[in-house]
Amino acid sequence: MLLAYRRALPLLRIPFSIYLMPVYWFGLSALRGPVDAARAVGVFVVLHLLAYPASNGYNSYYDRDEGSIGGLKQPPKVSEELIHLVWLFDALAVLGAWLLSPLFAVLVAVYLLISKAYSYEGIRLKKHPFLSTAVVVIFQGAFTFLMTQIGVGASLAAITAPTNLLLALVSTLFLCGSYPLTQVYQHQEDRQRGDQTLSLWLGLRGTFVFAAVGLLLGAALLAFTYWLRAETRNLLLFLVATGPVVYLFARWAWAVWHAPTAADYEHTMRMNQVSSLCLSAAFVAMLLLARL
Repeated sequence: MLLAYRRALPLLRIPFSIYLMPVYWFGLSALRGPVDAARAVGVFVVLHLLAYPASNGYNSYYDRDEGSIGGLKQPPKVSEELIHLVWLFDALAVLGAWLLSPLFAVLVAVYLLISKAYSYEGIRLKKHPFLSTAVVVIFQGAFTFLMTQIGVGASLAAITAPTNLLLALVSTLFLCGSYPLTQVYQHQEDRQRGDQTLSLWLGLRGTFVFAAVGLLLGAALLAFTYWLRAETRNLLLFLVATGPVVYLFARWAWAVWHAPTAADYEHTMRMNQVSSLCLSAAFVAMLLLARL
């Protein structure tokens, strides 16, 4: 029995949670007051080691992908043990969040329920390209940004400050630009399942144009907000850190434009890895420099 659970564990794709780290660090870097380090660690564990893996596992349970998925080039076959692990991680995520804050626990529970509606066969938001995209970019963007701040105990005044809400919107715009890129290598499998993802609806070229517009709007609003907050240093850090991301995106878009086969798993994961690490590094640097 234990062997069966060990075989199912990779489908939680815990290492894949690294791709969602920038929103967490972004939320912390936006807070001007002191941040409780212990609570920040607790929020990280709840989100990246429990809640996100539970969502990944639930998605895998209903998708039953035979091809590559985010974080797994050759996923193992889905078994009933996977859903048991999902429920366990769900419970641990909500319990861990409750120990930090009852409100944070409620928000984590809402996030988990919404993520299940995305995949659950009785609802399957994934079949609706615009609705599913709106849900993902809002809940993995602004919702998680603000949820992180609530989890670490930020004051209501800090959370509802106009510039903080603008930064929350920036996180959603960045997700809006990057999310369709994660779907480009799954067009055939999504089509076979009857899932009409936004990337499938846009087509390969349309996906890259849409991504460029979303990311550009997010960067413009970020620059404007940092200007309002008189945080020029943060803007410079962001521009330096995203240089490799812009280069890689432009190079990949050029390749796909001339050869659609370049929209594959390897290129997608490389884009995710570089953008996640660069953005996380920028926001961590902002956080540390502000405290020093």
